[in-house]
Amino acid sequence: MLRVFKAVLFRDLKLALRQKSDVMNTVFFFIVVVTLVPLGVGPDATILRLISPGVVWVAALLAALLSLPRLFANDFADGTLEQMLLSGEPLTVIVLAKVFAHWLTTGIPLTVISALFALMFDMDSEVAIVLMASLLIGTPVLSLVGSVGASLTLGLRGGSVLTSLLVLPLYIPVLIFGAGAAESVTIGVSPYAYFLIVAALTLFSLVVMPVATSAALRIAAE
Repeated sequence: MLRVFKAVLFRDLKLALRQKSDVMNTVFFFIVVVTLVPLGVGPDATILRLISPGVVWVAALLAALLSLPRLFANDFADGTLEQMLLSGEPLTVIVLAKVFAHWLTTGIPLTVISALFALMFDMDSEVAIVLMASLLIGTPVLSLVGSVGASLTLGLRGGSVLTSLLVLPLYIPVLIFGAGAAESVTIGVSPYAYFLIVAALTLFSLVVMPVATSAALRIAAE
């Protein structure tokens, strides 16, 4: 199982490196969304510091949503997914490897770039650290939950729109508690409880979503 996991993970990472435009589009979209907010809200530093955690989290959520089609669409189109289903290897392991590769090429870059936005919004260092920590813990949920939506809409016309409709409501809890962790620091409240809830959501998604995604992929292949 470890051999299969590593093989699928390295394969997807190599494909991501060859298709840098997909990764860069996600990062560029994240940057554009966050940088447009001060233009619309205004230059008031107090307001920007107050809304910045929510803005960064919403932008990360939308950027992750934009990148979901590349999880399975290419493999479905060229027949690779069918070969994976027929290989006899545990499909949940293959799904976990693909989701992990998606998180490494989406969640990690967004988390790192959020440090630059902490400077742009003039966040306190403690708030910036908590924001990055919440993104690091919470972005796996975006990939795991998104994998279910991406697998359910494989091969459908307008699949990206359907994926958004399916996934966005499920993103709300991690959005609330992920952004709430950083916002709690600004009002002098400990973010520990928020971190626990975000970690619980990540663990729950890690257990449930690969199984659901595997079942959806089998249905899509039929």
